[in-house]
Amino acid sequence: MPTLRQLFLANNAQTTNFPLLLEFERAEGIYMYNSEGKAYVDLISGIGVSNLGHSNPYVINAIKQQLDKYMHLMVYGEYVQTPQVRFAEKLVSILPPILQSVYFTNSGAEAVEGALKLAKRYTGRQRIVAFENSYHGSTHGALSIMGNEEFKQAYRPLLPGVDFIRYNNTADLDLIDNQTACVIIETVQGEAGVRVPDAEYMQALRARCDETGTLLILDEIQAAFGRTGKLFAFEHFGIVPDILLLAKALGGGMPVGAFISSGDIMSSLKENPILGHITTFGGHPVCCASGLAALEVLLNENLINTVAEKETLFRSILVHPAIREIRGAGLMLAVEFESFEHNKKIIDRCIDQGVITDWFLHCSNAMRIAPPLIITPDEIKKACSVIMEAIEHCS
Repeated sequence: MPTLRQLFLANNAQTTNFPLLLEFERAEGIYMYNSEGKAYVDLISGIGVSNLGHSNPYVINAIKQQLDKYMHLMVYGEYVQTPQVRFAEKLVSILPPILQSVYFTNSGAEAVEGALKLAKRYTGRQRIVAFENSYHGSTHGALSIMGNEEFKQAYRPLLPGVDFIRYNNTADLDLIDNQTACVIIETVQGEAGVRVPDAEYMQALRARCDETGTLLILDEIQAAFGRTGKLFAFEHFGIVPDILLLAKALGGGMPVGAFISSGDIMSSLKENPILGHITTFGGHPVCCASGLAALEVLLNENLINTVAEKETLFRSILVHPAIREIRGAGLMLAVEFESFEHNKKIIDRCIDQGVITDWFLHCSNAMRIAPPLIITPDEIKKACSVIMEAIEHCS
């Protein structure tokens, strides 16, 4: 009889020749447990998803209640479904007034695809400006605006009319012109190794988009919902996007994404042609019920106000000659070492000792630290002690 691991390798499509092959039976809070009962600290929140940790009882209860009522009924946008309506209402209530129309998708990459279409449709323009070392997903359009040729070259030709500029470089803003439909930027770059722009740069970017009639798309798929110490990362910079992209933590552990804009911009998808963007499972009622519950917990339990203090604690403990730099905002941090090989040894040692972390797609010599926002100071100290031991062991 083949083991579960053997079946996984035989029947589940693989994305590398060296998957981690960790097998978990349950998860609760910041911990995941294998079949022997060994606890692992999830220090990456399933890559930015589990802001509330795992198996939050309020979120689980909301999912169960919705399951008892109904699941899928119809493609998105046709029926009035309470979970979608209430979730959109809550999101709009915490966003700037111009961001009033929510289109739910299945994932962040689908939100990106919808936003690119929306920008082209509304402006009547074709040119897109994106950023070096950016990451927006792996679907065809999202891959086209990824700022790393290594991950794109095998899939060309991609979308035409995409130009790349340097992140946080004001001189490049002149390349945004009156033929540009949109600029798409991660408010905080994630896979580049957590790069935080200057406020002056973001304000100049906003001004240049206004000057040229270009829509500004902010990708907060990783950075939103308290991850950086603000509910939304754009709050750090005093700007508001024309289109906002959300996913990952949006669903409270269930798959849901969204692109959000003004009613005027979003209405351009309704005609010429009608059904300008459609999705079967986007805004699934169970996912929306989960997402609403997760957002209510995040707001009601005042978790966001604890993020800055927890960031400071991480930075105060993770001090070692082997650490070149710690970058980031809030609980979205990158710990940089001299090389990928050194970083990978430390990560493997941490995992062996029960702390899950990993590296970044475009910055492989940096370790990702993005724990659930519920992590306590004591849990931070314990996780950091494992990291420090691993650094010492591997240095």
